[in-house]
Amino acid sequence: MKNMTKMMMAATLAVGTLAAGCQTAPTVAAPVTQPITANALQAYDWQLVDAKRTNGQKVSQLFFDPSKPLTLKFFKDGTTNRVTFANTCNNMGASYSVVNGNVVLGNVMSTMMACPEPQASFDTATMATVQGKYSISNNANNTPILTITNSNQVAHFKAVSK
Repeated sequence: MKNMTKMMMAATLAVGTLAAGCQTAPTVAAPVTQPITANALQAYDWQLVDAKRTNGQKVSQLFFDPSKPLTLKFFKDGTTNRVTFANTCNNMGASYSVVNGNVVLGNVMSTMMACPEPQASFDTATMATVQGKYSISNNANNTPILTITNSNQVAHFKAVSK
């Protein structure tokens, strides 16, 4: 009985391998990157959905309260482009410009409240997350995704209607 089972498993594996070799892989469209512009950034609020360090570990400090994710809010204030970082303990924000397709943040302004843990770590992690190379692409559901990449981590933000 054992030999019969082994033979059937081997035959199934062989047929499965042959069938897999005859199939063609479905064509998956690569994400389409959009140009970074102030209008593209200001069209949505951007809610953090994932942040990982270069070693693959989740940046856990950014996810201590799932009901209040880090959200970037880009807007025009008179003639100045600004961004605020929502759900931080301190009020945080900066002016920004888009230079040759790159987001350049001005000095980040912040209130100086003595925040308890884990909020203090959330604020610190926010500052590390918003510094880097910004890109926008659409995911499989055609939702715009803002990605910020720096030498320590990669963070993904989904577009949320204002």
